[in-house]
Amino acid sequence: MASLKALKLRIGSVKSTQKITKAMKMVAAAKLRRAQSNAEHGRPYSARLSDVVASLASRITVGPQSPKLIAGTGSDQRHLIVVAASDRGLAGAFNTNIVRTVRRAADELIAQGKDVSFYLVGRKGRPVIQRLYGAKAIVGQYDTSEMKNPSYADAQAIAAEVMHRFNSGQCDIVHLAYSNFRSVLAQEPTVDQIIPVKPAAANDSGPVTASAAVEYEPDEEDILAALLPRNIAVQVYRALLENQAGFYGSQMTAMDNATRNAGDMINRLSIQYNRQRQAAITTELVEIISGAEAL
Repeated sequence: MASLKALKLRIGSVKSTQKITKAMKMVAAAKLRRAQSNAEHGRPYSARLSDVVASLASRITVGPQSPKLIAGTGSDQRHLIVVAASDRGLAGAFNTNIVRTVRRAADELIAQGKDVSFYLVGRKGRPVIQRLYGAKAIVGQYDTSEMKNPSYADAQAIAAEVMHRFNSGQCDIVHLAYSNFRSVLAQEPTVDQIIPVKPAAANDSGPVTASAAVEYEPDEEDILAALLPRNIAVQVYRALLENQAGFYGSQMTAMDNATRNAGDMINRLSIQYNRQRQAAITTELVEIISGAEAL
């Protein structure tokens, strides 16, 4: 049984931890508001640009002169998964859920006989992926430890590295794994193919892909050659924004739970401390009374 002094020290330690988790919850809540706004404002632009590119891709006949980002390499053997996670923890299962989704997708590809490699954005996904697939499967990493807020320049750098690996023949298909922010309590990890771009479905009746008399100048292939790299950068940028909002939402929830758990622990320890203190006082009184009666 712990001594009174040990219990008092432990109560003080848990109270200090509770103050830290409460402060982190408040900081995460303040940052979440801006991150959520950025993610919501970025969705319409990225979705519309993706629709425009898909619509253009469906209008051309893929041939030797077509942009490689839409024509592909002619093979689907080598897959590169860009894993957008976080550099920090203390956010519940945020990073774990992303890595679990990546692992499920990678295992399905490996079961089909495909070669899978990983490009990491953030450090938290590296230990698990390295343990499961080996260090050689990780072909690159983009450090986000100094990145306070995602910028389009960061997305362009990541997209440029990924496109270089694709254009140089190091991979045939590129997937982007990130966490879609739905609410503070709900994030949806997803894996999307970003290279080569998938053409719009023939039965798609959306506003962009609707059959209308549209003429493009100079032509669809030239427009695609200019839009495809930008579209990839925009999709990466959206993933970074969604991840940031999801991270702060998960961190706020995790710190709220930690604060409550610390409060419950303080109550239990205080009850135990008071009981032991009362027992010690009762024991001393009994000893004093017994000694007085003996005299």
